Amino acid sequence: MDLSLLHFLTMVGKLKHLKRTGWVKNEVNEPECVASHMYRMSIMGMLIPQDSTIDKNRVIKMALVHDMAEAIVGDITPSCGVSQVDKYNMEKAGLLEMTKNIPDKAIADEIHGLWQEYEDGTTEVARLVKDFDKFDMILQAYEYEQEQQKIGHRGLEEFFNSTKNIFKTDMVKSWDTALRQKRNLPPESE
Repeated sequence: MDLSLLHFLTMVGKLKHLKRTGWVKNEVNEPECVASHMYRMSIMGMLIPQDSTIDKNRVIKMALVHDMAEAIVGDITPSCGVSQVDKYNMEKAGLLEMTKNIPDKAIADEIHGLWQEYEDGTTEVARLVKDFDKFDMILQAYEYEQEQQKIGHRGLEEFFNSTKNIFKTDMVKSWDTALRQKRNLPPESE
């Protein structure tokens, strides 16, 4: 293996240990890492129906790279006090730093292109992956509420409030409706 690829993979590996900031700030026990978040989003991509016109492989790849730069810049959330422009610039520079030594320029270009498409959010694929990103967040919040209610953990309402009426794709809108209904059921009804 080329040493530059080894360096790249080591940097990507940092995402396996980088805890997601929102959960840390809310004092969630054993908060998930960024890689776990990207993994479940990728699995969501596999759930796209076979008869869909959307490029399933592109969705999965985009889910895998959308937060990759966080290995360098960290998981920056709205509560971190960093402007959207600064966050974008930091992440773009971080991604360039991570991929600069990948020997195959076409691979590095694909990673950059997927990340940029996600950031722009103007394609059907990017809109779906953005929906996956937010849906995974509230699904994780729901799971934390269920797991940690026994130990008196306060609700994570802010995460649900931040995603009200933001989903753009029918697939994720239906998931959101189902999750919000399930969340409002008494525990014995589940």
